[in-house]
Amino acid sequence: MTHDGAAATGRDLSRPFGRLLTAMITPFTPDGGLDLDGAAQLATYLVDEQGNDALVVNGTTGESPTTTDAEKERLVRAVVEAVGDRARVVAGVGTNDTRHTIELATAAEKAGADGLLVVSPYYNKPPQTGLVRHFTAVADASGLPVMLYDIPHRAGVAIATETLVRLAEHERIVAVKDAKGDLTATSWVTSRTDLAFYSGDDALTVPTLAIGGVGLVGTSTHFTGALAKRMIEAYDRGDVGAALALHRRLLPLFTGIFRTQGTILVKAALAASGLPAGPVRPPLVDATDDELAQLRIDCAEAGLGLPA
Repeated sequence: MTHDGAAATGRDLSRPFGRLLTAMITPFTPDGGLDLDGAAQLATYLVDEQGNDALVVNGTTGESPTTTDAEKERLVRAVVEAVGDRARVVAGVGTNDTRHTIELATAAEKAGADGLLVVSPYYNKPPQTGLVRHFTAVADASGLPVMLYDIPHRAGVAIATETLVRLAEHERIVAVKDAKGDLTATSWVTSRTDLAFYSGDDALTVPTLAIGGVGLVGTSTHFTGALAKRMIEAYDRGDVGAALALHRRLLPLFTGIFRTQGTILVKAALAASGLPAGPVRPPLVDATDDELAQLRIDCAEAGLGLPA
């Protein structure tokens, strides 16, 4: 498989989006409006202080089910303007409607995105032939590299091994955010394609690296990013012991951030740290005092403080 523009850009095709990406929350104002200044500030923090090579905006963590198409485009533009000179911006565009997904992909490309994250169509549970047509149509409609998002526990359908192998033949389908939780299936795909596999589960990053993965698209990395990147870099240089030590240190947050829906706890912790977040939009609900107290315990166990 050959991807256009590789030689011209000098980009490492084995890691088309770098090692570390955070699925960024979308900051809102107190009344629930889009906070573009806050988004720019948060993106800057995630890149400059947490070491992210790329940011995913308009993903599920970014509450994409409750943001409008216009808000999504404005968010991409704001983040590109803030950090696009030193990090890649990947726009979540996936829906369960192929035509709508293509519209979002086109808008994201015009807004300056560097790549697209395309989740499996959810709820309508298409067959594998439908998945191939959906992902291929989106990749055909844009000039941007595509990261597939395989998350069957949310989407209701997994991207089968043979389907991933087939999709890898497309020149612009270059990566997978792997939240399937099936390392055997992942092993088969990494052994048969050059798709770049990014762990979509913070706690499975090191196991994913061990079977051919290249990095992480994280949620806890709003706080653990700098250490998570050190963990990945340690594994890359062959220091598995150091990588394992960091994995074990960060495990309380890798898992604790998902005690309830991840966006809820990330926003609560960001707000407690004085960083832009704002409320969640319904049907999500803001974190309770007890949930925030438990998150403080998780942070302390990982050696990371969270202001009281």
